[in-house]
Amino acid sequence: MKTYQIDEKGYYGPYGGAYVPEILYRCVSELQEAYLGILESRTFREEYHRLLCDYAGRPSPLYRARRLGERYGCTLYLKREDLNHTGAHKINNTLGQILLAQRMGKRRIIAETGAGQHGVATAAVCALMDMPCVVYMGQTDMERQLPNVRKMEMLGAEVVPVTSGNMTLKDATSEAIRDWCCHPSDTFYIIGSTVGPHPYPDLVARLQSVISEEIRRQIAEKEGRDWPDCLIACVGGGSNAAGTIYHYVNDPRVRILLAEAGGMGTDSGMSAATILLGRRGIIHGAHTLVMQDEDGQIEEPYSISAGLDYPGIGPIHAWLAEEGRATVLSVDDDEALRAASELTRLEGIIPALESAHALGVLAKTDFRPSDVVVLTVSGRGDKDMATYIKYMERMREAASGAC
Repeated sequence: MKTYQIDEKGYYGPYGGAYVPEILYRCVSELQEAYLGILESRTFREEYHRLLCDYAGRPSPLYRARRLGERYGCTLYLKREDLNHTGAHKINNTLGQILLAQRMGKRRIIAETGAGQHGVATAAVCALMDMPCVVYMGQTDMERQLPNVRKMEMLGAEVVPVTSGNMTLKDATSEAIRDWCCHPSDTFYIIGSTVGPHPYPDLVARLQSVISEEIRRQIAEKEGRDWPDCLIACVGGGSNAAGTIYHYVNDPRVRILLAEAGGMGTDSGMSAATILLGRRGIIHGAHTLVMQDEDGQIEEPYSISAGLDYPGIGPIHAWLAEEGRATVLSVDDDEALRAASELTRLEGIIPALESAHALGVLAKTDFRPSDVVVLTVSGRGDKDMATYIKYMERMREAASGAC
């Protein structure tokens, strides 16, 4: 049977690998040699699953969204990662990586963040484990995600503003890598998504696979079979998507739909739809699809969502799209805002803007009445309320003008 999982050299088809400066070669090699043995050890598994249960609040519910499902003509379940501690799926990854860092003897933690959810989750586990934490965040994202900045600071993290580029996730990641280059011996870089040099894409996917592991068990309890007909998730770097599909990626019965951030439209020059617009290249230590110009210079992405405006993509998602295993749809800003409003009004759930892009896929897809669909709500919308308020004001003004 064809497999879409990573091979022994750290590649998904032609994508992946480890392209790092010489100063980081030892760090990355050390991590490659250590991570599987640690993750598969009994002591790690026991502590990790205890923390997932007692600290993160897992398992997250699989909720039957009846009204929304009726609107789109299917049986729709929402995997409620928004109900985890710190408000998103990111805690699954940060708990696992900080335990890995401890077992590798690392004493200092760094991270990057866009929407702030990964930064908050990293700051939380560093407070839990009494380890110093530095989080790099683009100045643009700090301004539009100020509540998460304050949460990180309250948790004891040092939040470093990044003012290069367009001051968003790409630039924060680049600055975190520069820090790692300067402190290779004692520092562990907790990467927040399925990006970066091998083994990070596989490491993050394994830690996030608790999502699909729970889906398999929960859907069996609710539907009498352990697979859905369709899985839906948003992709920026792609960690919640990788976790959602992990146990189903080689199962041909399960259709995979991924939502990219279309921004102002894929023809506008203001988009973050990397899979649809990107070409093969190297970014942050991995060979993957990259938004770049004819000279190979990285183009600045744009999305209303701070967690999706990344000019690369996790190598697993580049491979799944190229092979036709996953169908990738572009969801623009307005479509995501409408989808968020729809979920809120029909089900009483306010999603993160990242998750709103996944919800935007529903209106672009034809389902059969018999289809069982699972959509991952990767985070809650508290951090995005300023954006939602502006949208609601705009809708009220438009309605008033129409009258």
